[in-house]
Amino acid sequence: MATLAGIIDRVRAEIGDVGSPFVDTFLGGDELASYDLSETGVTEVAARVSVPPGTVDLVADVDYVLDPGQGRIVLVAPEYSPLRHGQTLIVRGVAEGMFTDADLERYIGDAVEQHVYGRELTTRYRDARGFIRYERVPVSLENLPAVEEPLLAALASIGVMWTLATDASTDIDISTAEGTFVPRTQRYRQLIAHIGEVQQRYNTLAQQLNVGLGRIEMFTARRVSRTTNRLVPVFRGREYDDTSRPVRLLPPVDGSAYDDESGVPSPAYPGLWG
Repeated sequence: MATLAGIIDRVRAEIGDVGSPFVDTFLGGDELASYDLSETGVTEVAARVSVPPGTVDLVADVDYVLDPGQGRIVLVAPEYSPLRHGQTLIVRGVAEGMFTDADLERYIGDAVEQHVYGRELTTRYRDARGFIRYERVPVSLENLPAVEEPLLAALASIGVMWTLATDASTDIDISTAEGTFVPRTQRYRQLIAHIGEVQQRYNTLAQQLNVGLGRIEMFTARRVSRTTNRLVPVFRGREYDDTSRPVRLLPPVDGSAYDDESGVPSPAYPGLWG
């Protein structure tokens, strides 16, 4: 069973945005209570103050306030704000990288909606009265087959890399009079090329498993009644031992471009024919 944390780890591995641990040490001087960490997008932070002859562990939102995105810690406890002479603030944590987990969750959510669009899992069982029943559950991240986890991670990483490519698209090549040339647009070209390779890999695997937006689907052709000129109702196909009530299908009806906009009323009697 796929988990959000597992997909996030796969996406980070795909885009090379693996978090790294850090340790920052700040010496007190009776002046500052706010300190910029060496990393931004931090998580799993643990802070302590060295007060000779020992150390004191600080409590988040009580002794200090952390801005994870900017990578800034602010001491708010009166005994540490500002940090006194002879005291040392030690901050340990993990930097998430270019994207936080919350950012990646949005990309993964979009990838899930695209990858499982219109799919259901059907389970056949016998109820307490002995009748055979069928349970249909929409496919989601919680019941996604394990074989499709790499595909979902690849699709989410494509969305992430499109964001990186949009940022790189504003870069321009630099050429100086001394003959120095910096091809900054090469980053954009490399991202676009890699997006195409990952997209091709996703399309190939999705085609083999017949999943995703490009999967092969079987539809029922709709018939128009010769007597009423109305579409004949279509119902979902069922197994021979499925005793549940029929499920009505409402396939989309095209042809809005041919609607009569003249406003002239039709001579046909509504509900009978025409």
